Amino acid sequence: MTVSEQDVDTLAGQTWSEEDEAALLDSIDRWVEGEVRPIAREFDQADRYPEALVEQMKELGLFGATTGQAYGGLGLSAWTYARIVERIARAWMAPTGIFNSHLIMAACVERFGTEAQRETWLPRFASGELRGGLALTEPNAGTDLQGIRTVAVRDGDEYVINGTKTWISNGIHGSCFALLVKTDPEAEPRHRGMSLFIAEKGPGFTVGKKLKKLGYRSIDSAELVFEDYRIPADRLVGGSEGRGFQHAVGGLELGRINIAARGVGLARAALLDSVRYAQERKTFGKPIAKHQAIQLKLGDMATRVEAAALLTRQAATKYDAGERCDMEAGMAKLYASEAAVKNSLEALRIFGGYGYSVEFDVERYYRDSPLMCIGEGTNEIQRMIIARQLLERHPL
Repeated sequence: MTVSEQDVDTLAGQTWSEEDEAALLDSIDRWVEGEVRPIAREFDQADRYPEALVEQMKELGLFGATTGQAYGGLGLSAWTYARIVERIARAWMAPTGIFNSHLIMAACVERFGTEAQRETWLPRFASGELRGGLALTEPNAGTDLQGIRTVAVRDGDEYVINGTKTWISNGIHGSCFALLVKTDPEAEPRHRGMSLFIAEKGPGFTVGKKLKKLGYRSIDSAELVFEDYRIPADRLVGGSEGRGFQHAVGGLELGRINIAARGVGLARAALLDSVRYAQERKTFGKPIAKHQAIQLKLGDMATRVEAAALLTRQAATKYDAGERCDMEAGMAKLYASEAAVKNSLEALRIFGGYGYSVEFDVERYYRDSPLMCIGEGTNEIQRMIIARQLLERHPL
């Protein structure tokens, strides 16, 4: 199966009615079953980049999924986008990362960039001509973004950037990144000295080593090194220094909804595989699904899936309404990622020895799911965000 012209026509230039969204999701389902699922196990085991899938994602418009139609994107709601992510993650989580960090970069430009920046960059992002992601994390600064050391110094109509980023998704195969730097390292509070740039690869911008990972394979995670990298001043997002931290954190709301949707997809995949296997596998003369111990596991797994899905929908709906949703996105990300971890472990136990075999997908779910408890802000940080927002919304 390949992406058909009918699918492309269905996805392009729509005002999204319920019927349009249903057609879109049907196209995604056909693509997932025809193209994604059949190669997932092989590519994951080989840690091989899915170049053909990337080209198909361009055709489907996924690199512009949440970008406004005025700039060549599909203009999807966050809720529709979340349902797409869940569907893909059920079959294989890695491809969702190829467009997730890319869309966060695009969202930063669309929400906070100048009109000239939107007109220049967003059509190229939406088409997949330029692909990339978010360059925030550094060797000594992950959750504590204000601790970054990459510095940009103004030199006439350019900035000169020096520093290193690490664990950057799409670092090898991507070509453009939203790059967080310090433009005023002495600023207090520290976030006031941070700025975000639209950084294309070029002289002074090199890719370091590819980082090998337990799971989440087939999407490249790499170091990015900047040595006297010169970038035009007009690539400073929004045109003003000192707003980069807010821009990056604002983009992470969409990223956390993506992570939550991935969690729902993985948790659901672990559940469905377990339900199927529990009816096939027999012990003591009957299917293991008839044993109470297995039923208790399945009941908890199913409940986690539905609760995670509802939290994800709540966060996406608030995002679509333009409301502040850091608490809701944090809740969804926290719960759905933990649900994926718990369901994948329960699936491994239900499958027994076979769960430990690469012949079944549950071992991949088990390897992939822990990443979501770390990425886009650790779950410990999500708990703090939730608590702080709770206190702010209910003062004495």
